[in-house]
Amino acid sequence: MSDRTKPDNNDEDFSFADAMQGVTRHCHDKADLKPARHKDINLDAKRAAATVEEEKVIDNLSSEAVDLVESSEELLFASPGVQLRVLRRLKQGHIPWEEGLDLHGYTVDNARDELSRFIRTARARNMRCVIVVHGKAYSQAGKQPLLKSYVNEWLRRMPGVLAFTSAQDRDGGTGALYVLLKKGNNR
Repeated sequence: MSDRTKPDNNDEDFSFADAMQGVTRHCHDKADLKPARHKDINLDAKRAAATVEEEKVIDNLSSEAVDLVESSEELLFASPGVQLRVLRRLKQGHIPWEEGLDLHGYTVDNARDELSRFIRTARARNMRCVIVVHGKAYSQAGKQPLLKSYVNEWLRRMPGVLAFTSAQDRDGGTGALYVLLKKGNNR
């Protein structure tokens, strides 16, 4: 290049393009590769968290917030088609219960799992009526009965539960429920 065509670094008309004339791109096969994917070190933790999230709903029963009921509140539920006289007999304790589940001391998640297992087993054994003791939360002054509230919600959603009502005083009163089951284990 002659001195005239050679750019002067002090020249205002000097541009990057002028400086890069004659330069070719350097090719290196390692530089052109996509970066290797590194194993996500949190993958196991993410999988465990996803599993925990899925376990919050067992048999369509969630451990998320429910409407709270009072300790002394009587509970009553009947699915469509349950005759009034059958519901009255259940409420009066005239349908004998065959087996019971006591949920005192259980966490909400453990209570849900036990209740689900208990109802499925009772239905598989063709039981007509069972009792579920959920308690009244009197031991925790000023606290609402969480298990009672959850059991009230869960039993309404369980397949095969035809009706339930608070028990007679001799069987636990408002701290327990008589549960009328559909015979057989078909949904």
